[in-house]
Amino acid sequence: MGEPRRQQREWRRQHPALDEVANLLNKANRDLCAVQHHLEKEFQQTYPDHANPYKMVCRIKKIQEDLASLKELCRELLAEKQDFIDKARTTLLGQKISLQRLLASSGLPLISDQDDLAYSNLNQIIDEWSAQVSTKAGDVQDPLSEDINQMLFSSLVQDG
Repeated sequence: MGEPRRQQREWRRQHPALDEVANLLNKANRDLCAVQHHLEKEFQQTYPDHANPYKMVCRIKKIQEDLASLKELCRELLAEKQDFIDKARTTLLGQKISLQRLLASSGLPLISDQDDLAYSNLNQIIDEWSAQVSTKAGDVQDPLSEDINQMLFSSLVQDG
């Protein structure tokens, strides 16, 4: 370890201009340390818990990018949900009609909408969902006149 330092001293003795450069670099290092200390002290006073404004700005930009992606995923999810609701309603209605035909052809009494529990429950859930979405979106119009999922998405985006 002593050998490199001895070589540095010999080099400095041989080149006096190197002393000036070394002194200038040492002064610049001290100045930079003072500026760094001053900035750290200012950040500590200004921002609680050692928050870094640059990192916060980067995080906000990342969240904004993620939000755009999340909105698109929500649209896709809501479209799939609407598809599922439409298919479930169509399937259930088809099965109900088939059951009514079977009952009629066998001479058994038909099942009314009030007696058909699954069909009544599905309609009740969809009606409740429509009412909830329309009140959340602030619509006074008929909730079936617009896509329920689009109203829900609009209300969620407006609230967020």
